[in-house]
This record gives sequence, C-alpha cells and structure tokens, in this order.
Amino acid sequence: MKKQFAVLGLGSFGGHLVEEFHEIGAEVFAMDRDEELVDKYVNLATHVVHGDAQDEQLLLRAGIRNFDLVVVSFGENIEASILTTIILSDLGVKEIWVKASSIYHQKVLEKIGATRVIRPEKDMARRIAHRLTSNHFIDYVELSEEHSMVEIKATKKIVGKTIAQLNIRNRFGCNIVGIYRSHDMLVSPSGDDRIEEGDVLIVIGENRKLHRFEKQGV
Repeated sequence: MKKQFAVLGLGSFGGHLVEEFHEIGAEVFAMDRDEELVDKYVNLATHVVHGDAQDEQLLLRAGIRNFDLVVVSFGENIEASILTTIILSDLGVKEIWVKASSIYHQKVLEKIGATRVIRPEKDMARRIAHRLTSNHFIDYVELSEEHSMVEIKATKKIVGKTIAQLNIRNRFGCNIVGIYRSHDMLVSPSGDDRIEEGDVLIVIGENRKLHRFEKQGV
C-alpha cells in the first residue's frame, strides 16, 4: 500500500514538495488559505482543499489522521505553524514534519510534538559547505546531528581494491552501502566487489569518522 502524504501550506517550499510528490507518483493531499495557490496545484496533488490548516474540524473532515506523514510548510508564519503542529499532535497524527524559520522556532516545535523540524536554508547551506570544502565529497546528506551519508569518488588510491581490502568498517567506523557505476547502482556491495575507476562510493557513518575516512582512506 502506497504511503499517503499531506502538505499544509503551498508556498515555495510546500509547492515544490507537492511537485516532487507528483513526479514520484506519490499520493499527496494539499491545503492552503490562498485560493490562487490551490488552483495552481489542483492538477498536481491527489486532492487539494482551500482552507485554514488551523481549523481542526476541517482537518478532521479531510481525514488528516489517516496520512502517514504531514508536512507543515508555512515556516514564515511562526504562530500558525506552532498552532497547527499542536492540533496535529493532539489529533494523533503519526509523523509531523514542520518547516522552521529559526533555531528558537525549531526548539518550540520540537517541544510541542514535531517529529522532525526542517530548516531548508540551513540544511542546504551545510550541504554546500561540506561539498565545497572537501576534496572528495561529491554530495553530502545529513541524517542526524552526528550521522551523514556521503558520495565519494573513488581515487587511484583505492581503485582495484576489494571492499574487504579497504576494510573501512574496522579502520574508520564507516560503511559502504552502495556504489554508483556507469549509471547503475550496486546496492550493499559484498566484500569481494572490487572498486573500479569512475566508481562513486555511497558511505554512511558518523560525521567525524566520515571526514577521517576522506582524509586517510581515499
């Protein structure tokens, strides 16, 4: 059974989410107070409602409890995002992801029931900074405060070696979970798989260990 998502607020961030869900083929419910935005996304979302996300009865009629994950995307309106998060939490919504505009906003959201707080500008800035300051990282995705997943281009130092020979789990505390190779994806490579020229390693681990692997392992 497909997961069902809801996006409350169709501004820039929420609108792009709906577009991406549509491209993926996911079922997405959307709501916004702005009728023009509702009209804009009526053909992209599975169902769109013109209304205020702070209206508890409207959310109940929309079946908000039945969605696997609800995104509150109007981070600029701090009061509205906080009140909506409280309502969703009280209604028993399983997963509540909320866009925050500041660290203080984030702390409040975490206290009142947000499952995850999103700060798009900060997240993108961190991602770009890690990519620009690294000699080998092609991409960087933060998974938590201490863990990330990175894409690292194979260097001459490791080309020709097997995963077992690299032994990065024991040496650096990281794990190679996949390899991009000639437009193909090798998932969960075995110890016998050999690194080839042009490979991109997908590595997961603690941030400090990933940076140590980048400096010493490749």
